[in-house]
Amino acid sequence: MMREESLKMKIKALIVDDNMVNRAIHQKLLDNLGIETEMVANGKQAVDLYSAGKIFDLILMDMEMPVMNGLEATKKLREMGIRSRIAGVSTSSSERERQEFIEAGLDYYEEKPLTKAKLVSILNNFELN
Repeated sequence: MMREESLKMKIKALIVDDNMVNRAIHQKLLDNLGIETEMVANGKQAVDLYSAGKIFDLILMDMEMPVMNGLEATKKLREMGIRSRIAGVSTSSSERERQEFIEAGLDYYEEKPLTKAKLVSILNNFELN
């Protein structure tokens, strides 16, 4: 089990969420753990960043977004061969929707609101490269 102090390694995270408040909260949580972040407002922007050669260790992916939702973006990133860890973060509580999101290629799923404990749990569920 990772301890909070050991999380302060060079991890780059991408926050994909159309809600500015959620992006700010997620960024603050990641910053407090010493994780470098970048933010985009929809799945297409996330796919475009990867297409441009950007690489992240972790992607916090919202499900419901305009332009390209989290489900489509996750599928597209996996089709592109992207191995980054993708954690779905959504308010959707429908079991069917959550299952579809996971099947799209998520490594982990957590319900919003994201808290420090939930973020540490996400990070503890896989080893980051």
